Amino acid sequence: MASLQRDVLEGAKSLIGLTLVRGARRARIVEVEAYRTPDDPASHAHRGMTNRNAVMFGPAGRAYAYFNYGVHWMLNVTAHGEGDAAAVLIRAAEPLEGSELMSSLRNKARRDEDLLSGPGKLAAAFSVTGADTGIDLFSPESGLHLEPGRSCQLLLSGPRIGIRVGMEHHWRFADGEAIRWLSRPTSSLQPASPK
Repeated sequence: MASLQRDVLEGAKSLIGLTLVRGARRARIVEVEAYRTPDDPASHAHRGMTNRNAVMFGPAGRAYAYFNYGVHWMLNVTAHGEGDAAAVLIRAAEPLEGSELMSSLRNKARRDEDLLSGPGKLAAAFSVTGADTGIDLFSPESGLHLEPGRSCQLLLSGPRIGIRVGMEHHWRFADGEAIRWLSRPTSSLQPASPK
C-alpha cells in the first residue's frame, strides 16, 4: 500500500502477486497497467476531475470501476495521495479458488487460461460493477479486497494495450513466470529494467 501512495509505477509492480478476493473467488494478480497525471494522456484524469474519475483524486487503495465502451467493467486500484490522480488497471489474474463460479459468470471461458486473461473478463468473473467504486481494497472487511500472495520473481514490462496516446510509456507490468495467464498480446513484453 505504501508504494501505491508514493508512486503509481512502483505501486503497480507491487500489486503483482497479490490475491484478489470476493467471497469464495480468489485469483493471483499477474498483470497490471499504470496510469497517472499530468504526463499521461491515456489517463482518465488527464483532463481533470469529473464525476466518473473523482475517486482517482482520492486516497490510494480504493477501487475505481468504469464501464468500458459500453461492454464491460474494468477494475482499477487508485494510487498517490489526495488531489494527485493515478490508478492501476488490473489486467489479468491466475484463478486460485472459485473457478466454477467465475466461469459461470463469464459464460464464455473455454479454457482456464481464458478465464481471467483480460480486464473485462476479470471484472465479469469477480462481479465488478460501478457499485464497487470507492471501496477500500486493502480492508479485509470489504466484499472485494486484496490479500498478500506469492511475489513476482520475473517482472516484465511493455507498452499498454488498447490505447492510442501515451504509447511511449511502457507501464504494462506482468509476471514473466505466469505467461499462460496474461492477456494478449505478450510479444511486446520484455524483462523490466532495474531501477
